[in-house]
Amino acid sequence: MSVPLRVSGWLYRNFLAPRQGIIKVQLGPGQIKYFPGWINVDANLATAKLDVWADMRNKLPFPDNSVDAFYSHHVIEHLSDGFLQTHFHDMFRCLKPGGIIRVGGPNGDSAARKLLEGDAAWFSDFPVKRQSVGGRFANFLMCKSEHLTILTLSYLTELCSTAGFVDVRQCQPIVQTFHPGLIDAVVLTKEFESTPDTPHTLMIEAEKPGGNRPMVEKNAEKNGLSTP
Repeated sequence: MSVPLRVSGWLYRNFLAPRQGIIKVQLGPGQIKYFPGWINVDANLATAKLDVWADMRNKLPFPDNSVDAFYSHHVIEHLSDGFLQTHFHDMFRCLKPGGIIRVGGPNGDSAARKLLEGDAAWFSDFPVKRQSVGGRFANFLMCKSEHLTILTLSYLTELCSTAGFVDVRQCQPIVQTFHPGLIDAVVLTKEFESTPDTPHTLMIEAEKPGGNRPMVEKNAEKNGLSTP
């Protein structure tokens, strides 16, 4: 974790971060998933399209109780397993009461199911060309040591609950959100999924207690929103 990244995050958090209006943050957009209208945070200054240069392994570059939504898609599996709880606590710190997270990554539950079924076709042969279901299972979960943790619904629920989040729910990638006032169809279409019945991406949403969102939005969230 370099000193320039720490300084950049500190400067933004203390002097530049917005403190009014609806504030939505994407963590780790990379090059092709930049969200207009969001604050896009990435540590890869040379390769990513970003608004804020900061490392998620440092304190997030936002004041307490200032953010309405965090979005993170296939990012947290690249953080060390021992750091994940700190990261969820920090997102909770930054969120306004009633704020939400939408977080997704490789679906360990689906992968375990397909391993036991012997379904090698569900897995790709990336990043190493392997034919066996076990070899492809290792590819999927560890990605040649690029992934540093294994995500399951029970584990993500534990991370959220320990940090203080409530209403932790699994979402179908691309087509479903329980917070349509914050996660719109444009965001959902940036996701990907080839097998919706056994999704490769485990996607969850959770909420920081409190807040006073309009009743019409809360009613819309009861059953989730599906895109056309």
